[in-house]
Amino acid sequence: MKALVKNGKKRTNVRLASFNGKEYHMILNKQRYLCRNCDCTCGAHSDLLIKNHTITNQVKDRILDLARESFTLSSIAKIVGVSPNTVSRLLYDNINLPSRCSRLPENLCFDEFRSVGNIFTFIAIDAETHHLVELIHDRLSKTIVDHFINKYSLSERQSVKSVSIDLNANYQMVVRRIFPNAQIIVDRFHIVQLCSRALDQVRIGSLKNIKDKHSRLYKALKSNWRLYHLPLAEVDDKNVEYVFGINEYTTIQNVIDIGLDQLPVFKEVYDTYQNVQQSLENHNINLLRETICGYKKNGTAMDTSISTLRKNLKHVENSCIMPYSNGPLEGTIGKIKKLKHNSYGFRNLDHFLKRITLI
Repeated sequence: MKALVKNGKKRTNVRLASFNGKEYHMILNKQRYLCRNCDCTCGAHSDLLIKNHTITNQVKDRILDLARESFTLSSIAKIVGVSPNTVSRLLYDNINLPSRCSRLPENLCFDEFRSVGNIFTFIAIDAETHHLVELIHDRLSKTIVDHFINKYSLSERQSVKSVSIDLNANYQMVVRRIFPNAQIIVDRFHIVQLCSRALDQVRIGSLKNIKDKHSRLYKALKSNWRLYHLPLAEVDDKNVEYVFGINEYTTIQNVIDIGLDQLPVFKEVYDTYQNVQQSLENHNINLLRETICGYKKNGTAMDTSISTLRKNLKHVENSCIMPYSNGPLEGTIGKIKKLKHNSYGFRNLDHFLKRITLI
């Protein structure tokens, strides 16, 4: 004689996934059973439902898909047709942050981003696959060093060949401490940005010294400042077009020459900026080394920029030799900023990091 016998049915209103914006429900009669040995009851289970829930796995998958698209909790709740608390419970209670990745990649990218309040969170990704490697709750050097040393063995850390960073000196110390065999790569964008800002400072300083605010020189430096940031390959010296600002028909090269011919110091800074930009674009390490080492100070902001590059010359040269950069990491941080913007910020750091892992 069987101990488990049927003991009626329980009527359950099951929430199904929506495909056209409308809510769909299924009335499910779940079979109940009685055990004659212990007088305990139990119910039948289905792969369609989450155990002890009236929500199907289809709804759960739909919630996770919308969360990966950076929707807010309230927006997901309205689309799926459940409460925001249900969405929060499915997202945050069922997701655990990994303590470490399964294997350290050979090439890494390091950076940080503002997460909750004034807290900056450290992030590392694989430079080749762009997969997330680490999320650490703050960017302090001690925290980063302790995390990698405690979570990864020395042999794992020795397998890392390169780390791409910005011009943050603290990260250089961190890389040397935890990855003894890794080459440090200074991101090419930050190198060009450093020289570009120095060029703008010299240009603005020259504008302040020009008394005639209606002269061709002032208009060329003021209204057409973007032309001085163009790579040499994009500067047109043949086609004549109407140039706003100076309001003349001329070539782009002639507009640039207006500022360079009358301001010798500005021309030196401009040539230095173009040489750095051209050497990085063409992977010309000889031109880069010649530009940085052969630079002569002229009392402008470019002196500080070149001095910074000269201190990090070996790491800057690696940016010419090796193909990796922080571009993929900046794209990842852009997605994180989009999530933070859509959600009007986060108050709980743990919830924020879990949403990032979903993306």
